[in-house]
Amino acid sequence: MENNEYLEVFIEESKEHIQSLNDQLLVLENEPENMDTVGEIFRSAHTLKGMAATMGFQDLADLTHKMENVLDAVRNDQLKITTDIIDVIFQAVDQLEGMVLDIAEGGDGSSDVQELVNTLQAIESNQGVVSVNELTKETKPESSDQAHFYQFDQFELAIIDQSKENGFENLEVTVKLNENCLLKAARVYMVFEVLEQIGEVIKADPTVQDLEEENFDLQFHVLLVTKDSAEDVKQKILKVSEIEEVIVSTFEQDKNVQANNDENNKVEKESIESKESSQNKNADDSKKKTGKGVTSKTIRVNIDRLDGLMNLFEELVIDRGRLEQISANLKHADLQETVERMSRISGDLQNIILNMRMVPIEQVFNRFPRMVRQLSKDLGKKINLDIIGAETELDRTVIDEIGDPLVHLIRNALDHGIETPEKRQEAGKKEEGDLLLEAYHSGNHVFIEISDDGAGINREKVVNKAISNHVITEEEASQLTDKQVYQLIMSSGFSTADTISDVSGRGVGLDVVKNTIESLGGTITIESEEGKGSLFSIQLPLTLSIISVLLVEVEKEKYAIPLSSIIETAIISKSEILNAHNKKVIDFRGKVVPLIDLKNVFEVPTEKQDDEFYSIVIIRKGDRMAGLVVDTFIGQQEIVLKSLGDYLGDVFAISGATILGDGQVALIVDTNTLIN
Repeated sequence: MENNEYLEVFIEESKEHIQSLNDQLLVLENEPENMDTVGEIFRSAHTLKGMAATMGFQDLADLTHKMENVLDAVRNDQLKITTDIIDVIFQAVDQLEGMVLDIAEGGDGSSDVQELVNTLQAIESNQGVVSVNELTKETKPESSDQAHFYQFDQFELAIIDQSKENGFENLEVTVKLNENCLLKAARVYMVFEVLEQIGEVIKADPTVQDLEEENFDLQFHVLLVTKDSAEDVKQKILKVSEIEEVIVSTFEQDKNVQANNDENNKVEKESIESKESSQNKNADDSKKKTGKGVTSKTIRVNIDRLDGLMNLFEELVIDRGRLEQISANLKHADLQETVERMSRISGDLQNIILNMRMVPIEQVFNRFPRMVRQLSKDLGKKINLDIIGAETELDRTVIDEIGDPLVHLIRNALDHGIETPEKRQEAGKKEEGDLLLEAYHSGNHVFIEISDDGAGINREKVVNKAISNHVITEEEASQLTDKQVYQLIMSSGFSTADTISDVSGRGVGLDVVKNTIESLGGTITIESEEGKGSLFSIQLPLTLSIISVLLVEVEKEKYAIPLSSIIETAIISKSEILNAHNKKVIDFRGKVVPLIDLKNVFEVPTEKQDDEFYSIVIIRKGDRMAGLVVDTFIGQQEIVLKSLGDYLGDVFAISGATILGDGQVALIVDTNTLIN
């Protein structure tokens, strides 16, 4: 297909509908009698079908059309939802997702869907169709069986009741087109023209939209309110060419149908009233502020445009720092006042731009219910997944990278954490394992926690495996705390092809998880209790582009240390420095903290001898701490994080650079690497 101006919108909206299908199908599996959910699924499938047909993606349209038919049969009580039907629809949704991804990558979206189409066709036709809602007391001819499955809302039922009182006839009209009819939609249009001249059409089966799109065979049904007799209606319709047969009969409403519809509509009405009440309240609040009604306030913005906006603002931040320094040097009152005002405004602008880039982590979490459902079936386990804090927002850059690590962690929790129902019963646990996925804000960070109530991590097995893989020595093993032992399962040397034992599988891919999270400026920690479960906690920065740092000086070189990793700063005398295992350490609040001299780490040329006092920056990663020895504290500042590029990308303990207000370049210290 040629590049189309609507293609990008089609792809984005298709992904939204596919996600909606996944979410609602999971709800329907637990609540098979929930017709509201069936309606939501039907609408998503119907919209997707219409979009695909309009864009010319025929395989996608065909598959959604068959899904729609099955769902329509469920809506009309011709089918009962079963797990097998849900499985087939899930397969169809997976196929749809693959086709949309193919289109997004420049393909034509074609796929061999015939087998799935046939399966859906079999589900639609081979199930016994039981008419719970028998809408007529008269026996209809076989050709009008479909007319028995009208669904009414309160408004339509009211019209039917009032029409009798006012002397109108309620007629059911079945129209059958000639087999050689070429333009079915045109004939339907002409029939409706006739009907609207003699009365009012209350209901059509199939729907008017389906009739317009020719999504029917040769026959359709209409419920008409009119003062004309049945014979007059029949003769007027037969004047339209290519009509083979017209059957008109009196429509009588059955009491059971009324009660059934009343009950359904009561629930629907309550739901609608609740929703309308909420919407009206929000609208009223808006009107109070604006004095008028409001329309949609959401637009789609390409992420590349936001990236461009962020890059321009980053340059503005650099110039802002330069202006602040010039203002401080000149000490001109008007200039200082103007710069302060500009700083406040640019600070507000910075918050707005960063918020524009923030998206709910729900975009990542949405894929997990389906994944957990499928994995639990494959593994023969019973899993209850709870998701908390899906509305928590993260920078789009972080969102794009965090998905795969979370998939690894969840797969490991299901495969090697939570036991089979038999083993859980033997351990005195309930058959169903609990998996909790939680996200929340804390300070300038977002925390994502994955916890399970499974077997936990066996310390002895981890230690033995780490020793056999030469990750640690036996002497080191005896000195490690439980937390340090658990961290070993994310060592690159820990993962092996041996996945027989419970613990070995925990290492598969976890080194990649750790590296990805640390590349985002985050950390991952593990807590576990054998037999009780495990908790994997991920700490991530809210954004990656503008960060708060402490600027320090080492000789004549400037370095930036991220504030998020700093506990505090201190000045100590030379006499307070101790030696342990041939390393310099200090006693910091009762803890032994090793010292790292940045002059030695970065090989800074030294011009002066050791001072009597040292400036120390205490940093932390998890439960490990270190003290960085610097010459001078310059102060706190917001800086723009710039990559060093491919040529300088592997500099030890440097995560990037920034341009300061005076034009100098300051290197940003990677504190995680230094502590390791």
